[in-house]
Amino acid sequence: MFVDEAEIHVRSGKGGDGMMHFRKEKFVNRGGPDGGNGGRGGDIVFRVNPHLNTLYKFQHNRTYFAEDGKKGGHQDQTGKSGQTLYIDVPPGTIIYELASNRVLADLAHEGDEVILCSGGRGGRGNARFANSRHQAPRLAERGEPAQEMDLKLELKLIADVGIIGMPNAGKSSMLAAVTNAKPKIADYPFTTLVPNLGVAILDDEISLILADIPGLIEGAHMGIGLGDTFLRHVQRTRVLIHVLDGTSENVMADYTQINSELALFDPNLAKKAQVVVLNKMDLPQVEEKYPALQKQFKKIRVVLHSCSTIQKKNLKEILWEAYHLLQNIPLEEIKTEIPVYRAEVDEKAFEIETSADGFIIHGAAIERAAEMTYWENFESIRRFQRILQALGITAALRELEIEEGDIVHIGKYELVWTEQFDDYE
Repeated sequence: MFVDEAEIHVRSGKGGDGMMHFRKEKFVNRGGPDGGNGGRGGDIVFRVNPHLNTLYKFQHNRTYFAEDGKKGGHQDQTGKSGQTLYIDVPPGTIIYELASNRVLADLAHEGDEVILCSGGRGGRGNARFANSRHQAPRLAERGEPAQEMDLKLELKLIADVGIIGMPNAGKSSMLAAVTNAKPKIADYPFTTLVPNLGVAILDDEISLILADIPGLIEGAHMGIGLGDTFLRHVQRTRVLIHVLDGTSENVMADYTQINSELALFDPNLAKKAQVVVLNKMDLPQVEEKYPALQKQFKKIRVVLHSCSTIQKKNLKEILWEAYHLLQNIPLEEIKTEIPVYRAEVDEKAFEIETSADGFIIHGAAIERAAEMTYWENFESIRRFQRILQALGITAALRELEIEEGDIVHIGKYELVWTEQFDDYE
C-alpha cells in the first residue's frame, strides 16, 4: 500500500542516573567515593533505505522510543549506554516539526541520515565531584532527560522522469509498457490513485527511473481530487513526459490546463523540460488529426510527439528524448536537498512569571538541571542553588522581591525558597 504522509512521535533515551557510593572493603579505611556515571541515552536517527518507497509502516507504528542509559555502578563503573534507534525512511522523505511545520531534514539520497533527538547524557556519579577540598561528596546527578518531538513525514518520490497528464490519458499504460511496473489500468478516470515507480532500460548502460503521477484536473493545486498531494511528487522529477489523450475533444486545452496547475502549485514546475506526447495513435481518428495538432503546437514552439502505448509505438524514441533533455539540465537546477535546520536556542536564557502562589521559571538549562537533581540529597540541593546563582536566576528573583517560603515552580518541580546557603567548592 502506497502511503506518502505520516505523523509520528519520537523520543530519545534518557541518560542513566549517576551513583552515589563509597568503597566498603575490609581493611580499607575511608575508601572514598566510587560511584560511577550513568550511561548515555540512545539517539533517534532517521536514515535513507533505498529499498523503501512508501511510508506505510508508519501507519501502524506511530511511536518510537530509543533505549535509556543504565545507572552507574560502584567501583566507578559507567552504566551501559542505550542503543541508538535507527528509523529507515524511503529516499525523498522530508521531515517536519509537526507543531511549527518547520523543515528539519530532507533525506533525498542513499546514505543520508540525521539525528533529530539526541540521547540524554549520563548523570555523574559522586566520584566525579571529589576534589582536594571535598573528598567525600554525597552528591550525584540524575541522567539528562530525553528529547521528544512530534513529527510529520512527507514523501516526494525521486525519479528522473515524471509522467503527467489528464486522467485516462494513458500514463499508467506508458509506464507499464516501458518498465516492469504493474500499475492498475482501466478505461475510466482516476484509475491511478497513487504514484507508481518503474525503471526503463534504454541500453546496457543507460536506465531511467519513471514516476507515473495520477491524473490532474482543474483545481489540483488547491487539493481538488487530491491534486496537491500528487503535485508534490512532480517537484522531485527532472524532466516531464506530458501525455495527451488523443481522443480528447480539445487536446490543446488539456495541455494548457495541466501546465497551469503546475505553475499555480509551484512556479518552478512550469519551467521543467517536457516531452509532449499525443497518445492513442492506434486509433484512426487520432492518427487523422495528428498533423493538424502538430501545427497548433508548433505555433507555441512545442514539438508534439506521438505514440501508442497499446502497440508500444515510438515509446523508445520518447524515452531517448527525455534522456537527452536530462543530459542538458545543469546540475545546479536539479539540486533538491534542503539543509537540516536547527533552532537557535540560548540554553542559559530564562523567563520568570509570577503566579498566585509564587513564581514560575522557564528555561532549557535550569529545567534540565532540575530534572538531573537528586532532591532527596542535601548536597545535590545546595549544588542546584549554585546553578541558580550562576545563571542569574537568584538575583532576578530577589529583584522581584521573593521572600522566604515562597513557592518556585521549575518544570514539574515545586520548590520552597530559602536564603540559607553555605557555599563550598
